[in-house]
Amino acid sequence: MLTSWCKRFHVAFLALAAALVFPAGAQTTIAATPPMGWNSWNHFAGRVTDADVRAAADALVSSGMRDAGYIYVNIDDTWEGQRDANGVIQPNSKFPDMKALADYLHSKGLKLGIYSSPGPKTCAGYEGSYGHEEQDAKTYASWGIDYLKYDLCSFRDIMQQEAPNDPQKQFEIQKTAYEKMHKALEATGRPIIFSLCQYGWNDVWKWGPEVGGNLWRTTDDISDHYDRMTQIGFMQAGLAKYAGPGHWNDPDMLEVGNGGMTFDEYKTHMTLWSILAAPLLAGNDLSKMTPETLELLTNREVIAIDQDRLGKEGDRVWAEGPEEIWSKPLTGGAKAVGLFNRADTPRAISLKLSMVGFGNNAKLRDLWAHSDVEAKDGLYSVVVPSHGAVMLKVSK
Repeated sequence: MLTSWCKRFHVAFLALAAALVFPAGAQTTIAATPPMGWNSWNHFAGRVTDADVRAAADALVSSGMRDAGYIYVNIDDTWEGQRDANGVIQPNSKFPDMKALADYLHSKGLKLGIYSSPGPKTCAGYEGSYGHEEQDAKTYASWGIDYLKYDLCSFRDIMQQEAPNDPQKQFEIQKTAYEKMHKALEATGRPIIFSLCQYGWNDVWKWGPEVGGNLWRTTDDISDHYDRMTQIGFMQAGLAKYAGPGHWNDPDMLEVGNGGMTFDEYKTHMTLWSILAAPLLAGNDLSKMTPETLELLTNREVIAIDQDRLGKEGDRVWAEGPEEIWSKPLTGGAKAVGLFNRADTPRAISLKLSMVGFGNNAKLRDLWAHSDVEAKDGLYSVVVPSHGAVMLKVSK
């Protein structure tokens, strides 16, 4: 009898807690903050397997990355097999049981993402979703998928075939294709993040929300080189007004830890992406992280800037030669400020607090050093390493 009473009390307690957290009529925003997780492409490319994804999930947990916010484990291209007699997509031999894989991730407090294309083929030449959008959405939902990256790829051929030499018509065809998959995902009743990947064409940031996008690539692919990373990152200036809860500009995945940049260059990468309120999707080999890589990826104070609930993207406020200052509004009236040195030698960079809307008595914290710092007469000066960055939180 006592056991039965305890069970009833436990059920009632959970119901009350749920009602308090999710009151009647409340709606939960998908991607209320920029998604965080890991994607298979940058390290594994077409070699990724079920075992690799499980190992990545285990590493996210054991390293503390999951607890820092990295919860999406996204399989990129080359998982797709053939369709059965009824047209249902099947995973290939590298992924013997997608539902079991999703269950494994969910048991660890993680979520599973997958990849497809509105075209008949993916970028790597595997089966796309063209003509099977509703069917594929239902299959993803039945597997327990939580995130879909939808890459334009071969759909460009469809656009050209249906509207040869008519860019405006091609644009409308593209929008319709993305909206079709959004509606198909929505019809499943499962909350699935919808990531548009069409490389920033047609100013996607202006219409991404219209077709159901939770995030959209604003550029072509990133690579593990400082010049490419900074070209992509700093060209985001002016796009802040198009981002907000549920809808994010995506300058592509993180390269932190892949070996092509220095520690300071990767610090610039993380600082800039956090100021940009960009999705933080690691792409390194999680089984071989150095302590420095883990430090960069799991700095809670830096992550808090990216994940700030106000949902504002930052923008450039000052630039002179290779020196730049960017600022991001935060909850409670604070601001995150990034001081960037794009020169090949160390530079002293000075921040005038008035430049970011603060007086002489503002409080400053260096988020990479985890220490409070002081401005003098409304000016904070610091030597920034070559290709490096300093990240501050400025508050009243």
